Amino acid sequence: MAVDKKATLTYVQLMKEDLAVFRLVPEDGIIPDYEAGQFITVGMPIPSEDNKVVRRAYSMASHPENKKFIELVVRWVRRPLPGRVTTALFNSGEGDEVSWIPPTGVALKINEKMGDGRKDDRRIVCVSGGTGIAPFMSFARHLRAIGDKREIVCLHGSSYVDELSYKDELTALDQESIDRGPDKWNFKYRAAISRPQEWFNRSWTGQTGRVEQFLKPTSDGKSPLEELVGEKITPKNTIFYVCGWQGTVDGVLDFVRPKGFLLEKEKDKDGNFSVKFESYG
Repeated sequence: MAVDKKATLTYVQLMKEDLAVFRLVPEDGIIPDYEAGQFITVGMPIPSEDNKVVRRAYSMASHPENKKFIELVVRWVRRPLPGRVTTALFNSGEGDEVSWIPPTGVALKINEKMGDGRKDDRRIVCVSGGTGIAPFMSFARHLRAIGDKREIVCLHGSSYVDELSYKDELTALDQESIDRGPDKWNFKYRAAISRPQEWFNRSWTGQTGRVEQFLKPTSDGKSPLEELVGEKITPKNTIFYVCGWQGTVDGVLDFVRPKGFLLEKEKDKDGNFSVKFESYG
């Protein structure tokens, strides 16, 4: 059984009233080894429940090569009832103590080998909604840090422009790919806003609708994703990773299943699969 450890919140960036980035540093200063796509469990004492510690799992946005802190992007749950852990986190500040259980989870670990043992060098397409971007920030930071040459496409959806967590960093990574050349760093980032009619989103000129609209064929038969990468998307050249609400996962599967994409638990006769996902609702 995992044992709670202590950590200190060293950084809190409030992006809007219910969305924030938190960084925590373990009490002993040691960041354990982990893999991109894994999560930690955060525990917070709940004052209204005699300081009972309640725990919730959060995907890490930081990457394994960063040994300074663990980073999370968290949405404050307010409906239908306030989330106990997120409310406690949003009432905390830099210097406050939290408890945590070290990284675990296999659902979104990057697949490195095909069924026959060959390196999996397929294009990586990450599709996320809201704070589901967290594990894919870890992907991007990790793969850049180790100099991986695989093509990575990060598709992120939200209701409002100010909910596109990490937009500036992801845009910079996209530009770096253009500047350095895809033979050195092959990264593309695109975002979608689902409520373009809202006044707050009036300046948005990018993709509209849910993030899975990037996978929907247009009148010429190609999807925006295929236009972006310049070829037809198939299970032989692409593997999908999806994180977000179950509706996002289902929306992606609706588009890719008819093209022969299989979940990890399904696999084809050669032991290969082409979709991994994690949902949080």
